[in-house]
Amino acid sequence: MKILLIEDDREAASYLIQALDEAGHVTHHAADGETGYAMASGMDYDVLIVDRMLPRRDGLSIVESLRAEGDKTPVLILSALGEVDDRVKGLRAGGDDYLTKPYAFAELLARVEVLARRSSPSEAATSYEVGGLQLDRLSRKVERDGEAILLQPREFRLLEYLMKNAGKVVTRTMLLENVWDYHFDPQTNVIDVHMSRLRSKIDKGHASPLLHTVRGAGYMIRE
Repeated sequence: MKILLIEDDREAASYLIQALDEAGHVTHHAADGETGYAMASGMDYDVLIVDRMLPRRDGLSIVESLRAEGDKTPVLILSALGEVDDRVKGLRAGGDDYLTKPYAFAELLARVEVLARRSSPSEAATSYEVGGLQLDRLSRKVERDGEAILLQPREFRLLEYLMKNAGKVVTRTMLLENVWDYHFDPQTNVIDVHMSRLRSKIDKGHASPLLHTVRGAGYMIRE
């Protein structure tokens, strides 16, 4: 992907540029809002990563101006302001996602990749398959190696999201937002409970587990 990072913190920007490069992406950098806006307006990018608090022009103003011009490039807003009202303002300004500092790079990368896929013109897949595990979104059926697996609605949605992002780390925050529609941490073990139930249904009795816990990061489904 070709990414524009608008971030005034040089140390943070340097780290992100290197990490994104190692992940196989090309990253251009602007250290202030005016330069960032000019670059975003004058070049095509797959995703914009925009810090909210910037010199010369704030991040929300950049996003609002781009949207007013009809620019639909996906935008991930970074901010130390993490209250619900702050996130709502960021999204209403035209941001597609909002990530609070400090953050784990694995989560930032996952969110950037999800935004890029959302903007892709290709149609959403109607089925997924990972290592003999099959999920059909239309019939709402799941089976592994030909054996049907009965899932509750929330379990189905959880598995669907994991399989949609197969081979990638999915963080707890991403699950709360995309499976439970929570934009805050309810401070419960709801994810752990559902993961335990899902793991027992799709992996029990099979030599090779598909659902993996990535310590300190989240979860991943893979062969």
